Parts: sequence; C-alpha cells; structure tokens
Amino acid sequence: MTDEHPTIAVFRAAHAERGGTGRIVILPDAVHTAALAAEALGCEVGAIANSLLFDASGAPVLILTSGAHRVDTATAAATIGVERLRRASPEFVRTHTGQVIGGVSPIGHPAPVATYVDSWFRRHPVVWAAAGHPAAVFSTTYDELLALTGGTAIDVE
Repeated sequence: MTDEHPTIAVFRAAHAERGGTGRIVILPDAVHTAALAAEALGCEVGAIANSLLFDASGAPVLILTSGAHRVDTATAAATIGVERLRRASPEFVRTHTGQVIGGVSPIGHPAPVATYVDSWFRRHPVVWAAAGHPAAVFSTTYDELLALTGGTAIDVE
C-alpha cells in the first residue's frame, strides 16, 4: 500500500506502460514556476517542460514548451492548423487531463490529447516534465518525450 497521490500513480502506470526510462522525483514542496523547478533540480530553466493546455474550439491541445520560452499562440495555432488557441480554464484542464494546472503531465490523460513538443528541448540531454502533480516531475530526453506522447515537434516562439 502506498500513500502516493492518485494522479502520480496514474502517471507512473502510463510511464511504465509506454516504456519510459526516466526517474520520477517528488519534490518537497510544489514548484510553481520553471525557475523554481530548475533550482530544485539543479538544471537550466530551458530544460524544464511547461505543460500548457489550450482550448482549440473545444478540443484540448497540449504544448510542452521550454521554461525559457513563451508560446506565441497565433504562430502555434497557424503551425498546428487550428483557428485559435485559448488558455484553458482550470475545469477544462482537469476534464481533459485528470490533473491540475501546475502538475499536468505529458501522458496519463483520460483520453488522448494532441501534443506538440518545443524543438528547443533538443539542446538538453535531460528534460524535466510534470508527473501528474505540482510536486512531481520526471526526467526524460527530447526523443523519448516525443515517443511517449506521440507528439509533434514545433517551434513555439
């Protein structure tokens, strides 16, 4: 029996099922910014994956962007072929990911979510992303992140 948070357990199962090789780390306190996560993990802010869920006319779109970037939503929408990307509400995020803002993982959602991965991550041998909870992260590589998510590489800026 474990007292692991249920959303971390869902992530852990999805990670194992997809053959993820990185380690899952539970940080002592929730880290609410990429800079805080980078400090806690001892890495560059650019190696932190921000999981940003957008609402594309009712369809969820997940963009995993480097903590060093901001998503240009007009450019990203044109790149992925949708009319517009709007920041998702907390309810929309929970409905489509089963997780809360700040802890959205790239995998382990109730249903598949179209996912796009910032090509900037190629520059980092290790990338850190949320593992289903604001205090949980996992290590991965750019190539593995694409494989785990079935995502498409894009430039976000």
